[in-house]
Amino acid sequence: QVQLVESGGRLVQAGDSLKLSCTISSHTGYYVMGWFRQAPGKEREFVATLMYIRSSTFYGDSVKGRFTISRDPFNNTLYLQMNNLKPEDTAMYYCAASPYLSSRDFRLGPSYDFWGQGTQVTVSS
Repeated sequence: QVQLVESGGRLVQAGDSLKLSCTISSHTGYYVMGWFRQAPGKEREFVATLMYIRSSTFYGDSVKGRFTISRDPFNNTLYLQMNNLKPEDTAMYYCAASPYLSSRDFRLGPSYDFWGQGTQVTVSS
């Protein structure tokens, strides 16, 4: 069982930067790690994913060019660097993990087996 704990969410101003962290309870060398977000009254949205096995990253269209997903393998931590934040980025942000399977589309939430509890990001205008 993999446990994920997000941190770093808070209230910021539009244009600010913020870095979210996700600590992972076990070694995830062959896992896919992702960030998703969900705003009140809206569906869960894909933000970014990182495939360890290929060191590949993918981003949702709404965050491309502003957000960066990365990891520190030595302390089992996943990060999401968010720059030029906008009010529409306001949401609960979730970290997710799954073993890599070529049949899965990792832009989709159901492709992930493990989820954190989320961290709230609020961007004021």
